[in-house]
Amino acid sequence: MDDLRGDADEKDRNFVTALARGLEILRCFRDGEVSLTNSDFSERTGLPKATISRLTHTLCALDYLVADPRGGTYRLSAGVLHLGFGVLSAMDIGDRAQREMEKLRDGPNSYITVALGEQHQLDVVYLATCNSHEGVTLSIRVGTRLPVFHSGIGQAILVGMEDDAREAVFEIAGQRSPETEADGRARYAEAKSVYEDKGFCTGYGSWRADVNGIAVPVFSLNGARVYGLNVGGPSYRVKPKQLETVYGPRLIEAAQALSVRAGS
Repeated sequence: MDDLRGDADEKDRNFVTALARGLEILRCFRDGEVSLTNSDFSERTGLPKATISRLTHTLCALDYLVADPRGGTYRLSAGVLHLGFGVLSAMDIGDRAQREMEKLRDGPNSYITVALGEQHQLDVVYLATCNSHEGVTLSIRVGTRLPVFHSGIGQAILVGMEDDAREAVFEIAGQRSPETEADGRARYAEAKSVYEDKGFCTGYGSWRADVNGIAVPVFSLNGARVYGLNVGGPSYRVKPKQLETVYGPRLIEAAQALSVRAGS
């Protein structure tokens, strides 16, 4: 993380390193994790433990973390939820997307799950989800992260992006490694070809070996954001043929209902 922030400082003197480090602490929590220690934060960010201690103390004072002195751990507080729900409530697509997602979910296959996501760095973060009627199958929730290059929904977002926005994602990948950038560009090229042929992107085992899905880009009303909308489920119940022939047209129709490009 220090290398990335150092590069940013050289390019942009307005970049606030301390703020970036604090936000990086909040992003350390992974799916299913309740609490982390200062050692966990240090390992995941690459920052010295002394710096981590100051950051966690500050985040606790601002009510974004809650400390457990007995265990030496920290958990996210309601302050983070307040920020998150503020973002969700400000999005012009939320209520309309939920209705369309329920219509997709309530199709002929009861194992179908639907989600709406947005790109963040090299991930896609689910903003809204609609789980299947089968409780024992694939279960997802708001905040679930998928790799942007190795998921149908991530590739759909890349396809829908303007060139400069897409290049910014590849630049982030390049900061991680040249191989990551090369892989991302190759995945995008393949996804673009599939999208031009079928009208949606496919993800058959690309995110998880046991999950099939298809996805399309969705544009915010003012054209400022590109989201991804996907349908999918466990591969033993949700087959590519049904996704493409039955759900593909429905997914494209849902995206058209939700999308309005600026000026169109």
